This record gives sequence, structure tokens and C-alpha cells, in this order.
Amino acid sequence: MRIMDDLPWGKFALRPKWLVGFSDITVLHAAAWRAGVASIHGPNVVGLGSRATPRLRAAWIGALERPTARRQWRGLRVLHGGVAEGPLLGGNLAVLHALAVGGRLSVPRGSVLALEDVAEVPYRIDRMLTSLVLGGHLANVAALVFGAFERCRLDGEDGPTIGEVLEERTRSLGIPVLFGAPFGHGDINDAFVLGQPAAVGDGDIRLGVPAESAFPMN
Repeated sequence: MRIMDDLPWGKFALRPKWLVGFSDITVLHAAAWRAGVASIHGPNVVGLGSRATPRLRAAWIGALERPTARRQWRGLRVLHGGVAEGPLLGGNLAVLHALAVGGRLSVPRGSVLALEDVAEVPYRIDRMLTSLVLGGHLANVAALVFGAFERCRLDGEDGPTIGEVLEERTRSLGIPVLFGAPFGHGDINDAFVLGQPAAVGDGDIRLGVPAESAFPMN
């Protein structure tokens, strides 16, 4: 966040290159979509070593080489039902929350917002989502898709689960909300294009469906 305003995003939009990564790289993804440039949410290149599975590497290469290819995530947990379609954006919840606090978060109307996090206990997830809702940052979102929330629990204490927090905190939005998409800080972290069109409904997400709202692919 210290450097994002100093980077030449106008020039980058004229001659874009692929930005690939996740977690803290969410800052660059958010700046890219503000400039109307697609990027790839997926493992950082150092995460493609010996511990990476062939499936993970294939998804990573596929996102780079076939960014408009159609894919589908099936059987996700439905927290709130409904159907929606729009450009798929998002990244790490804590980073997006920090961008909102700094006045640097802009979510285009009709977006499908994908969120994940790691090592954040339920009450902090609750606080971040509450802040985003109260600040109006989720008012224009067409649907929410939650990925993995690794190590996000209170050890040895009673209290709401992450799923319960996500369900309760997003109920007032009146939009489709799914949980359990295959991305985040866990062993499964599918690479996918931010800015591509996505359709949400019945526990499934179709990526790459035709839509006028999609960003131009690099």
C-alpha cells in the first residue's frame, strides 16, 4: 500500500502485463482493476515448487495461456441463494479491508467479489465484514464467493464458526453468497482471472461465461 499510488497505472493500462499472485498481492490486483486491467489471482511463483500439485500448476499455467477458457466450481456451500453475473474480482479480505480504510478500495457495480483469509479468528472476520458493510463497500456487489479461511478459529473456545460469521454478516446484503471455493492459503489454490465474467447460482460458479461487463484480457 505504501507504493501503490506511486506506480504508473495509466501507462500500465496502455501496455499491460500479467500480474499473478495472491494474499498481499491483492493490493496490486485492486489497483489493476481500478485501471480496468485483468490480473490473475493464484499462487505466487515461489509456491509452484516441489510442494505444488500437478493440478495446481496446470491451473496456474492455464490461467496465463487460456485466460478466456470456461471453467466451473461446483458444489459450493450456499449461505444465501440466488443468481448473479458480473466481473469476478477480489482477493484477501484483510488486505481489501485495509484498502477500504485507506480510501483505496473501489468495487465496480455488479461485481462478483471473491474473498479469502488466513489466521484471522472469527471475531476479526466479523469486524472486517461489518466495517465493509457499514462503509458501503459491498453495496454494489452482485454476489460474494468465499474461498478458504485457513486457521481461522478460536482454539479451545466456544463461539461462532467462520461459516456462521460469513452467513450472518452477509444476510443484510440480499445477494447470493457461496462458501468453499477452491482458492486461498490452503493446499488448494486454483488460479483464476480477475476481471473475467462469472455467473453464480445453485452452489456453482461458471467462470468465463460471455458477459459485457468483463474486463479486456491482457
